[in-house]
Amino acid sequence: MKKFLAMFLALVMVVGLVACGGGNNNPSGGGAQTNTDGQNNTDGNNSGGDDSQQPSGGSGDGEIVVAFIGNTTGDYAQYGIPVRNSVQLYINQLNDKGGINGKQVKVLEYDDKGDGVEAVNAFNLALDNGATAIIGSVLSGPSMALADATYEVNMPQISASATAAGYTMIDADDPNSEIRTNAFRACFIDPFQGEKMADYAVNKLGAQTAGILYEMGVDYSEGLMAAFEEKAGELGLEIVAKEAYATGDKDFKAQITNIAAQNPDIVYAPVYYGEAGLAITQARQAGLTATFVGGDGYGSIKDYASAEDLEGTVYCSGYAPGTESVAQFEADYEAAYGEPVPNMFAPLAYDAAMLMCNALEAAENAGLEAGTDDYKQAVIDALAATNGVEGVTGSYAFDEYNNPIKSAAIIELTGGNEQFKEMY
Repeated sequence: MKKFLAMFLALVMVVGLVACGGGNNNPSGGGAQTNTDGQNNTDGNNSGGDDSQQPSGGSGDGEIVVAFIGNTTGDYAQYGIPVRNSVQLYINQLNDKGGINGKQVKVLEYDDKGDGVEAVNAFNLALDNGATAIIGSVLSGPSMALADATYEVNMPQISASATAAGYTMIDADDPNSEIRTNAFRACFIDPFQGEKMADYAVNKLGAQTAGILYEMGVDYSEGLMAAFEEKAGELGLEIVAKEAYATGDKDFKAQITNIAAQNPDIVYAPVYYGEAGLAITQARQAGLTATFVGGDGYGSIKDYASAEDLEGTVYCSGYAPGTESVAQFEADYEAAYGEPVPNMFAPLAYDAAMLMCNALEAAENAGLEAGTDDYKQAVIDALAATNGVEGVTGSYAFDEYNNPIKSAAIIELTGGNEQFKEMY
């Protein structure tokens, strides 16, 4: 009986070993893997969910873990995809040169679908998977929700494109507001854009009257509109019509009719490219000949209205395409992704990745352990101390609100193309 029992137990052990050994037939590597949470990692490792091999401290042996969070699907993915591409382009180039002090930079990628709750959920996954810095989000709303979460744990964060003042300020309406000292951006802010385009309308376009069309409840649109309106008042630019529409609206005929009745010299429409293209098309159909003026959300507008309707439209951008200073980036982007740089968010993202990696290098040089409070603070301090660092879109320094100090490019629609006109 004892002999039989021993043989039986041995058989059980053999079966158990076979079962354990056959549980994972996936090869390690060979392209991006997808986890059960649906998130992708651009270096071929799992980016979300359980990752027992990745320590929670922030970097494994020979690597530094950062997370990209942004909208790569859904509405406005035309912004998120170029941002994701350019972040990876910079970090791939950095890793090819040896990384940071010999350590490779590993990028975890999360799609927030343009939603603030999704962005925070992605951040929590990034924390679980050892991220020691965050690049993102893309749109202002999700970026602010994300910044609330990163501020609580003092996680270094930089956005390429979050233009709302409330991204780095707890209360954007209070000049003495508490600042999210951990959050930085590569782009200029909404008030800057609104003020700049009011000044440009008066001093370059010779406008004396203006109509306004904006999207209610959207931080980006309302922020640009308010700054434009205030600056217009200072400059004597008369606002003769002010119309709003709700998110999701596609028919602006009623608003356009009211604006056209006042025959303004210009129409300031601080909205995104899709709605801007529709509005301009409907304005031309209604006989409105005023010049349309916008913010950086007009990037790629050439694909959303006819060349004839867009002719003369101008907008404010953080990027001067086709100039000598950006030629190498444009060539590298096209070689990597098989298409030209689609809009200004791509070069801004390249700069954001560069700025964050520079700051990570400072923490590594200090001999600090990734993921610790001291490490995170060293990265934040290095970002704040940035001064005269050259990027694709210009030279970088940060003000007391963690906003970059830089000039704006004016883009004009000519013959259906978005062409750099001047720095202003």
